[in-house]
Amino acid sequence: ASAVSLSDARKKAAEKLSAAIEQELAYLDMKAVKFKTEFTQCDYGSDGIDKAEFVIKMNSGEGFHSLSKTASGGELSRLMLALKSALSEKEGAETLIFDEIDTGISGSTSRRIGIKLKRLAKKKQVICVTHSAQVASLSDSHFKVLKHIENGRTITSVLELQYDEKVREIA
Repeated sequence: ASAVSLSDARKKAAEKLSAAIEQELAYLDMKAVKFKTEFTQCDYGSDGIDKAEFVIKMNSGEGFHSLSKTASGGELSRLMLALKSALSEKEGAETLIFDEIDTGISGSTSRRIGIKLKRLAKKKQVICVTHSAQVASLSDSHFKVLKHIENGRTITSVLELQYDEKVREIA
């Protein structure tokens, strides 16, 4: 009875999550994308009686497919942003890290990503590695990663930029 109750609760939560993620994706210029959780019944165990898998339909007229088989790197980045945004109130993590979330997207979409990250940063610490001026321009703090060769070894350092340095770097 507990396993059936857990399964029902998962399915209800999955519907809410799908709606929230699709709303986030629409904002990120992925209006045609559909997201859902598919459940497969499995043997009764400590994790319940079903297995959940996130699936996505990237284009109209296509079926749902596993994320790993369908989405490009840029699409996965935006999907992760949508997922983290939808779960930001529930998620236990206080720091969200995005690595080149703006890869392979247009300037206007980069701006939307930057705005979404800025909103997330009001509730969580957000660290974002980006090459996009549209995203970087919305940051509260800006750091530049520098690399140089010293005695045959690559040395990496991080420099916090002051306002005028930030403006020059973004330009």
